[in-house]
Amino acid sequence: MSTQPTTLDALSPSSGLSFDPSSLNRRSPFLWVFLAVIATILGYLYADSLRFLGEAWLEDNNSHGPFIPLISLYMVWMRWGRVQSIEPYGLWWGVPIVAVGLFVYAVGQFAAMYAVVHLSFWLVILGMLTCTIGLSGIWQLAFPLCYLLAAIPPPTFLQYELSSRLQLWSSALGIGFLQSIGVMAFRDGNVIDLGKIQLQVVEACSGLRYLFPLTTLTILGAYLYRESFWKRIVLVLSSIPISILLNGFRIGAIGVLVEYYGSGAAEGFTHFFEGWIMFVASLGLLCLEMWLLARIGSGAEARPFVELIGLPGTGQPVIPLDRSRRTLIPLSSGLALLILAVPVAPLLVQEEFSPPSRQSLSEFPLRLQAWEGVASPMERQYLDALQLDDYVLADYTTPDQPPVNIYMAYYLSPKKGRSSHSPKQCIPGGGWEITSFEPIQIDRVSGGEPGQEINRVVIQKSGHKQIVYYWFKQRDRWMTSEYMVKFFLFWDSLTRQRADGALVRLSSAVHAGESEAVVDERLQTLAGLVTPLLSRYVPD
Repeated sequence: MSTQPTTLDALSPSSGLSFDPSSLNRRSPFLWVFLAVIATILGYLYADSLRFLGEAWLEDNNSHGPFIPLISLYMVWMRWGRVQSIEPYGLWWGVPIVAVGLFVYAVGQFAAMYAVVHLSFWLVILGMLTCTIGLSGIWQLAFPLCYLLAAIPPPTFLQYELSSRLQLWSSALGIGFLQSIGVMAFRDGNVIDLGKIQLQVVEACSGLRYLFPLTTLTILGAYLYRESFWKRIVLVLSSIPISILLNGFRIGAIGVLVEYYGSGAAEGFTHFFEGWIMFVASLGLLCLEMWLLARIGSGAEARPFVELIGLPGTGQPVIPLDRSRRTLIPLSSGLALLILAVPVAPLLVQEEFSPPSRQSLSEFPLRLQAWEGVASPMERQYLDALQLDDYVLADYTTPDQPPVNIYMAYYLSPKKGRSSHSPKQCIPGGGWEITSFEPIQIDRVSGGEPGQEINRVVIQKSGHKQIVYYWFKQRDRWMTSEYMVKFFLFWDSLTRQRADGALVRLSSAVHAGESEAVVDERLQTLAGLVTPLLSRYVPD
């Protein structure tokens, strides 16, 4: 008879029963053999992604990652006694879960996204565990298993986009704090001007290194919080604005210290220590919020703070059910799927397809009708960061027209763990502020469909304004969405053995006395000259 809980209290850690170590001796030795074989196969399939995950955990934004599996394992250990004592059901559901996990593995390999491969690893583990303890056991371990997902860093392109937005918000909050206490400061994009000193809010100061760990820790705290469900949700959601506000306050505080003590206050140990102070302050605010939420609602009684957190109890040892024989059959089926995936895996991890026939962008013409171009080499630090395979960077002018910068970056195949640097994410990183972003149609573009859609971005910094046009040419497709680029990267890799493509970007400054319409006319003229040539360098 099923003992599946039907209320939220059944998921509370305080309701758990402890694991009886003596039960290990009563388990079938075949399960240990299966475990060793499964671990070996998973190590082979996911070695590359686990290496990348370990490297990602060494970065500041994801430094909380190594603690999450340990916390989850501890919670599983505390509830294992209850899992052993219930009648399992749904063992065979583990097999399709493993199959879905292996399909996601193929998607992640073709799309060159480690985050998707990590998700596949979690699904496969979930499926094999379901084959062992059934859906009833999985329900008992729902939170620790789901909490493991917090150890997976978001895709790189999402981190870039989130970081660029947080940089602007943090800059605005920092300048607001400085002006509120009477410090003369002005903001230009991500640059805070203090007069004699300028502070740039770089990507490392965006606040991601606070947002990710704080949100992850708050989710754990909400799970242990002995209050109603809606209060737990409020607690988790509040961690986001708290981390953003405190990061803005930190930037403002750095501005104050720089104003009185010089630029050294924004560097070295002082800068590092300020970050830790703010993180501890954010934890204090969340604890205060827990205390206040506990006093909201009818009949709410004042309780000591320690009583608001329900740590896992030891409970009483239980006698586990003998389920070895029923477990081995579905577990064997899941293992068979993993064994079948072993010879297929090398075919999926091919990083580069055969290069298509194309001209090098170094041969891109520097004369486009009346426009004369001057090519510029890109610095090594940018080449290392962009990981591109070919590019052209040139300024085109005429005697009566200001320059238009043309940049095209070609990728033969994606590099896992890397993301093409879209202007939408890179522009704020250069200190520019995006004041307008919209897709537009330009009829002058040839080589595509009539009325081809591209992105138009207006940016400004230090009183200077530019207009940027950009789009992606992926094989025979023209796209403006980074997300669609990822989707068709997977689809074309699977169906056409092609993963190459390019970013095309045109930009020009808005000079004194010029309107945006004049600059748009200039950019559209160049776009009409460039697009007929693209198929030579980015073949369809």
